[in-house]
Amino acid sequence: MDPATLIRQPARFDCATAQHRFGPGNYWVISQDIHQRSRSRAPLNVRLASLWQQSLTLHVLYADGKIVSQTTDARGLTPLIQLGAIAEQPLPRSQANVVRLLWHVEGAANLRGILLGARLSTAKESEHANLAMAALYAGFAGLAIALIIYNLALWGALRHRFQLYYCLMVGLLLAYTFSSSGALAWAWPDIANNSRLRINFLLLGGTGTAALVFARSFFEERVFAGWLGRYATGVGLAMAGVGLFYFLTAPFAIKAVDLAFTCSFVALSAAVLPLLWRAWRLRSNYLWLFAFAWGAPILTAALRALANLHLLPWSFWIDNSTILAMMVEAIVSSLAVAYRIKLLRAERDDAIEREVMTRRLADTDPLTGLLNRRAFLHQAIGRAGEQLLLIIDLDHFKRVNETLGHDGGDEVLRVFARMLRTSVPQGTLVARIGGEEFAILTPADRPIEPESVLARLRQMRMPFDIKVTASIGTCQGTLASEVDWKALYRIADTALFDAKSAGRDRVRHAMRAAA
Repeated sequence: MDPATLIRQPARFDCATAQHRFGPGNYWVISQDIHQRSRSRAPLNVRLASLWQQSLTLHVLYADGKIVSQTTDARGLTPLIQLGAIAEQPLPRSQANVVRLLWHVEGAANLRGILLGARLSTAKESEHANLAMAALYAGFAGLAIALIIYNLALWGALRHRFQLYYCLMVGLLLAYTFSSSGALAWAWPDIANNSRLRINFLLLGGTGTAALVFARSFFEERVFAGWLGRYATGVGLAMAGVGLFYFLTAPFAIKAVDLAFTCSFVALSAAVLPLLWRAWRLRSNYLWLFAFAWGAPILTAALRALANLHLLPWSFWIDNSTILAMMVEAIVSSLAVAYRIKLLRAERDDAIEREVMTRRLADTDPLTGLLNRRAFLHQAIGRAGEQLLLIIDLDHFKRVNETLGHDGGDEVLRVFARMLRTSVPQGTLVARIGGEEFAILTPADRPIEPESVLARLRQMRMPFDIKVTASIGTCQGTLASEVDWKALYRIADTALFDAKSAGRDRVRHAMRAAA
């Protein structure tokens, strides 16, 4: 197993058997013939996927027969990690062409393969790849931070629990993106690459659990009722537990925990169809949001599960699909949060409007729209300062009902009430306190001239041009208590009786001292 011998005998290598069928262990991997030169102006790199392995040694055979070797240290691929979690090995520059490459992979878990995605790239191509991935990750990081700040600010005002769960989900996704993108290896150069992979799975499990918790708090409770809610809870706990288990035990039982993690993804995908069916059957307000927000993550979860089970070939984009899908999920979920808040605001406004209407109906005379007696007294008693009370009674209203009928009489009352409403200044209380008896209460320093009220009534056009007049009794005094009201009303009512006795269609004033 001498590298100098192996690199010159590529025919000895099995290139037909799928890598994952060999199982874990130490392996030699050889490249196709290259016959390119790594020059100072155009240095060559070889880029390959970051996998679970203890160490990686690269042997480079040049056309002049020279072999140059590079070996990783205890950190594994960490010093080679680029954005996108791609390991990049620079090929030493030489005057001779590179013939082929030979890797010695030690401690390969071989879950997806022994060495995947190997390809040559120039320095410029590597820079472009890093720049594109930096733009992608930085754009998502800025979006995630903005969404977290925005929703935390909204939570401070609205206090909806699902907003906190959304922030937790996006925060964990941001941390997972930081780790799986390879940026963690840049920020922590001493971390072993296998440890970075363990952190990836821990954060991915937490992100999946947070997403399920957010979904359960966001959608209507009836959608997750019964066995479906218990199933979702079980899947969420399983994803978090398997992620933690992976982090703690991967060095000892990586194949078992990886299979368990794949099964948790399959279980998550299996919940989608019954959830959509129940949401559709229960006419959920958020069905379309659920379909859009979870469509991409569930699709990528299924793709990753198929790739993990070797039913699909390894792909960089499948391997990184979770980040892209969760980006879509975060954006659509943010729209969903805004939509949910809009509906909650509409529900709140509707409830306030109903409450106002209920209160108004309880305080309002249904025929005239004026205050009823109870609401009038509630607002009148306790007013500060001297008040002027006018008690108004329509003259011969029984005759009006006999002439026009009760419907006509009701219309006369409505016309008269409308005239009173438009004849008094702001802050004046106007009420219907009896059949055809009305009351006006206004501060004594802003009095209403009763004669002007009668004059306007005489000019009002009533149904069928019937002539309607009224009599008014007034009294001035304080209204600190119900006793004051009874005394003031009794005096004003006596003045009203005097007005009617004197021939109606007139005003009589009385003083509080006369009580």
